[in-house]
Amino acid sequence: MILLKDLLNNLKKNNISFFTGVPDSILKDFCNYLTKLPKKKHIIAVNEGSAISLGIGYYLSKKKIACVYLQNAGLSNAINPLISIAHKKIYSIPLLLIIGWRGSPKRNDEPQHILKGKITKNLLKLLNIRFCILRKKKDLIKMNRLIKFSKRTKNTVACLIEKDILKDQKKLINKAKVQFLPFRRDLILELLKQISKNTKIISTTGYTSRELMQIRSENNLSNGKDFYMVGGMGHSSMVSLGYSLKSKKQIICLDGDGSLLMHMGSLRTIGFFGNTNFKHILLNNNSHESVGGQTTNANKINFNNLTKSLGYKNFFKISKVKKIKFIIKKFLKCKGPSFLEVKISEGTINNLPRPKNLIKIKKQFMS
Repeated sequence: MILLKDLLNNLKKNNISFFTGVPDSILKDFCNYLTKLPKKKHIIAVNEGSAISLGIGYYLSKKKIACVYLQNAGLSNAINPLISIAHKKIYSIPLLLIIGWRGSPKRNDEPQHILKGKITKNLLKLLNIRFCILRKKKDLIKMNRLIKFSKRTKNTVACLIEKDILKDQKKLINKAKVQFLPFRRDLILELLKQISKNTKIISTTGYTSRELMQIRSENNLSNGKDFYMVGGMGHSSMVSLGYSLKSKKQIICLDGDGSLLMHMGSLRTIGFFGNTNFKHILLNNNSHESVGGQTTNANKINFNNLTKSLGYKNFFKISKVKKIKFIIKKFLKCKGPSFLEVKISEGTINNLPRPKNLIKIKKQFMS
């Protein structure tokens, strides 16, 4: 186990003062601490490639190493700027990567995490990124050596942290919030009640897919078929579009604000190519809730103006429970591509299961 304060002290001693990245559940305590820093010292990026690019820009300005945090699944999103800009043989820009190592060997995890976990070290080696694994306090000495190496040689280096390794001794007090907005489950339940037998739903990763699966099962709602994006954050809308282009069935993308922001350019592709059967629902709680509740900064976006300018035919918005039934009915009847923004509160169903037997889920969806 490594205490959060020890990791933070180590970074401070090494003059690391700028942080950027995409929140990860393994690094939750670390990410939550960073949200307390001044605005210009910590930026939550929309995707990992953007985080790397922010770190590159910081170095060009300050000649100091930036710390970029991410989960190992997001390392793939970061490859382009790591190879084509930061690499020793290109611009030789040093960075420190702190990576949540999901699916590390000999640990039980979800199939998609295990697959990425197995290749994480090999991927770092292919990228010529020196790394260490942080499991105990004494491993922070290895991190110090890596940072010194990075400063001296202008190379990117990385630290891998496994699940349940990083701990914060301070007990967080959860303050009760007065909630006026609907919850995710309110929208999903009504949606499942109103969709037709042949409707297809493709849901984004995290709590959205898990709640969709649980609510359908608990309420014995059989209309429609679901495809759960257990990975590939940010890609649910393009998977949905790809399906809709070759089908006459109604297709609903059930998206989240963090996911949508990650690859926002997809909205233009949908607006341009989307058929009348395409429906896009954004569950917007301004939060990376599935990995710790860090802010996405999506609450101030005017999605009405945005989606209309990008080619969506209709826009709807829900911010009250009593409006859900009526607006969903109108939304499902209109011709797409259509967009529905649902302002929701943070909060999810307790003890949510995760999708299992993914091949069976795929076959049922395709049948």
